[in-house]
Amino acid sequence: MRQFIEGLPKVELHLHIEGTLEPELMFELANRNGIEIPYSSPQQIRQAYQFHNLQSFLDIYYQGANVLITEQDFFDLTWAYLQKCQQDNVLHTEIFFDPQTHTNRGIAFATVVNGIHRALQKGQQELAISSHLIMCFLRHLSQQSALETLQQALPHKDKIIGVGLDSSELGNPPQKFAQVFQQAIKEGFLTVAHAGEEGPSSHIQDAMTLLGVSRIDHGVRCVDDPKLMQILQVLKMPLTVCPLSNIKLKVFDSMQEHNVVELLHQGLCVTINSDDPAYFGGYMTDNFHQIALTHPIESKELAQFTRNAIDASFASDDRKQDLIRHLEGYLVQCIQ
Repeated sequence: MRQFIEGLPKVELHLHIEGTLEPELMFELANRNGIEIPYSSPQQIRQAYQFHNLQSFLDIYYQGANVLITEQDFFDLTWAYLQKCQQDNVLHTEIFFDPQTHTNRGIAFATVVNGIHRALQKGQQELAISSHLIMCFLRHLSQQSALETLQQALPHKDKIIGVGLDSSELGNPPQKFAQVFQQAIKEGFLTVAHAGEEGPSSHIQDAMTLLGVSRIDHGVRCVDDPKLMQILQVLKMPLTVCPLSNIKLKVFDSMQEHNVVELLHQGLCVTINSDDPAYFGGYMTDNFHQIALTHPIESKELAQFTRNAIDASFASDDRKQDLIRHLEGYLVQCIQ
């Protein structure tokens, strides 16, 4: 099964680019930019990656982001992730970035988006990895801050396909950001939102009705509401699930208890993603492998996660057909 998973074409829809900052690159950028960090080695940083909930992760996540200063830093960060994509056979990726994490430190919006965009263009040209960029609002900040960030994004609409909502879910429900999402939709952005990870299943319903989302990021708490499960099934609303992240942040106690395979069996459009892989111990292949190790699942079901991700992606129809051909060709090859 490991060999099948390694070769399986993959599509990633839930990836925070700041969450791909490996300790080695963090050290390199800290030295390059003269930034002091409270660790003496990459090994010491990894030892600090023991989280008991989402907030304990976010505390160190934002601290790590402080080393990102120049456009080249954001390019290097994104290029390193795309090389991981190539290793894991990820053919298409839709990347989140958190501009407020950087603009609040005095980094220009253009510095962030231009560095990431330049790397994504190179990934398309040199690695044949297609991609889209999604700007997330930090939900622990005010809606006014989100509205200001949306205004900053308007000159870069050619680089950003959608907006999302991330950071601390508890105490920050979707309705807090209804106005900015309505404005984003008017400006032509697609919308997604984190919901039903640490927060209740009602956040999933609210994200759909109040924020007009095309996808729910995480969404694993949907099982708490049978009526919601039926709605998700009928609407084929995608859930971008992140198994290793959910275990690291104690959403589930163990991978055996994770419900992503159950959701697949119930006909929901679930996908597998890596979230913040530098912090959670694994990129796409690692996430697929951990599910296969801990759940009775067939190769065709693992391939269904990719098929769901293709359907749920913001890729063009032509690109979707191309990705389906890649997947079906691989499955035929495996049968032979």
